[in-house]
Amino acid sequence: MRNQDSSGWESTPSTAATRTEQLVVAEPMWSHLLLWLGFPLLGAVAGGLLALIADWVAGLEWAPMQGLFKLVASIPDPYGQFGGAALGVLAGLVLGAIGSNEALTVTVDAHQVGLTRGKATRTVDRARVSAVFLDGKDLTLLGPDTAPLARERCELNQGQLRHAFTTHGYPWLDGGDPHRDDYRRWIEDTPDLPAGANSLLRARGKALGSDPAEAADLAAELGKLGVAVREEGKRQYWRLVR
Repeated sequence: MRNQDSSGWESTPSTAATRTEQLVVAEPMWSHLLLWLGFPLLGAVAGGLLALIADWVAGLEWAPMQGLFKLVASIPDPYGQFGGAALGVLAGLVLGAIGSNEALTVTVDAHQVGLTRGKATRTVDRARVSAVFLDGKDLTLLGPDTAPLARERCELNQGQLRHAFTTHGYPWLDGGDPHRDDYRRWIEDTPDLPAGANSLLRARGKALGSDPAEAADLAAELGKLGVAVREEGKRQYWRLVR
C-alpha cells in the first residue's frame, strides 16, 4: 500500500531494504534542459538584437559602452547579426553551465547525508544530526548543540526531501527552524558576540551574493565560535548556540 504525504509525494512504508537504500534528491531533468537550451536561445536573440541596434546606439553620445556598440556597428551585415547571435549563444552556454554547477544534489542513507554542488561534496554523519528542516529555501541540518551543521540554498522538492530523510529516520521538522525567534539582527561591533565574531560577520557580509562558497566557509568559522548565522538578502542574523 502506498502512502501520500501533504506535499503529494508518494512513498511506500519503510522496510529494511528501503532503510538501507541511498536516496537521491536532485533538480529535475527539465530544469537542466531549461538551463542548457533556454539560456543559449535567449542569448542568441539578445545578440541578434544587439547587432540590429548597434549603429543607432553608437550615434547616441550619452549612451554607455560606446566602444562596444561602435565595434559591433562596424561589422557589415549579415556577419554582425550572425556574430552577435553566436556570442549570445556562447554567453548563454556559460550561464547554463554556471547554473547547472550550482544546483544542489542531496544523497541520504542511514549513515550520512551528502551535499553536492558541481564536483564538490560535503558529508554530514547521521549521528551528529538532531534536526532537518527547510528554512525558506535553505536546507538546514542542526547538530546536538543546535549549531547548523549545514545550510544550503536549494530549489529541491520539499516532499522528496522529506521522504528521503524520514525514510532513514532523520528528525524532519515540518515547522521549519525551531530557533528562529532566537536570532537577532547583526549590527557592526555587537558587544554580545564572542571575540572575532564581528570580524567574521563583516567579511561574510561582503561575500554574500558575490561568493557563496566564501560566505559558507565564514559561517562554518562562526559555528566554531558558537555563533549560528542566517541571512535575509544581505542582512545577517545571529544567535548563540548551546
